[in-house]
Amino acid sequence: MLKPVNPSSKVGLEKNKGSNEMYLKDLGSRIRKARSERKITRRALSEVSGVSERYLALLESGQGNISIVLLRQVAISLGVSPESLISDSGSLNPDAYLISEIAKGLSRNKLAELRKLVLHELKNDPTERSTRIALIGLRGAGKTTVGGLLSTSTDSPFVELDQEIENSAGCNLSEIFMTYGQDGYRNLEKSCLENLLSSSSDFILATGGSIVQEPSTYELLLSTCFTVWLKADPEEHMERVISQGDTRPMAGNSKAMDQLKSILNERESAYSRADLTIETSGRRPGEILSEITAHPNIRPRTLQNNRLEASV
Repeated sequence: MLKPVNPSSKVGLEKNKGSNEMYLKDLGSRIRKARSERKITRRALSEVSGVSERYLALLESGQGNISIVLLRQVAISLGVSPESLISDSGSLNPDAYLISEIAKGLSRNKLAELRKLVLHELKNDPTERSTRIALIGLRGAGKTTVGGLLSTSTDSPFVELDQEIENSAGCNLSEIFMTYGQDGYRNLEKSCLENLLSSSSDFILATGGSIVQEPSTYELLLSTCFTVWLKADPEEHMERVISQGDTRPMAGNSKAMDQLKSILNERESAYSRADLTIETSGRRPGEILSEITAHPNIRPRTLQNNRLEASV
């Protein structure tokens, strides 16, 4: 014997029906828009795709419930991906679709080469990247101090990438390296940077000193942020770290300074790729702040008139 339909279930079915009808209308609208952008008549699309002109008319009006196979035929005929028609946020750009189709046939190494080429060649204009300011440099360069001042001066949120990594992993950096190793840290670093970029178009970012050693992550940073290298002499780097209460660099290591100089030499060419290099040795944070905000490409969201004095 058939059971009566639960009233609440009936309401749910009605809601789904309304949602489905709206989805079909949106789908029809995307197909109509794609056809219009390509200046293809409904008759021409019918001939190329094999879908009747009458059915295409129903589909574009939101009254046709098309099968996946027929939708694929329509998409190919329009030069777009089926996903771009199905998804509410899908792109209808035929050039993007062509590139994605080419990428599908590339090997893993070729894809990595393509990514590197795209990030390098299509790097956004510095002015367009200026609302995302990334500070790079060794530990003790002043990234946290200057980053905090920049955040106040530009009314932009200040983010420390290492803190984001710790929050993501649920443990501190030492535990991350012990548990996941350097490769695990690099993966988290890249993932956190990608998440930040996708969720915000306006921030001041202090990066880890070694971010320049992971080419794909560093290329991503250079392509999406206005990068500033806070450069200091090895002696000042060491003094700043120790003044912060961390005596580990010198503890029981007579070659600590030589090692620091070696690291700086090793990374100098990578650091120098930044949009702006600022010598910080012997200078106050306020002076460094003024030099950054005075750069012609810096176009922060709200640069306050009362910039902090150089005496800060």
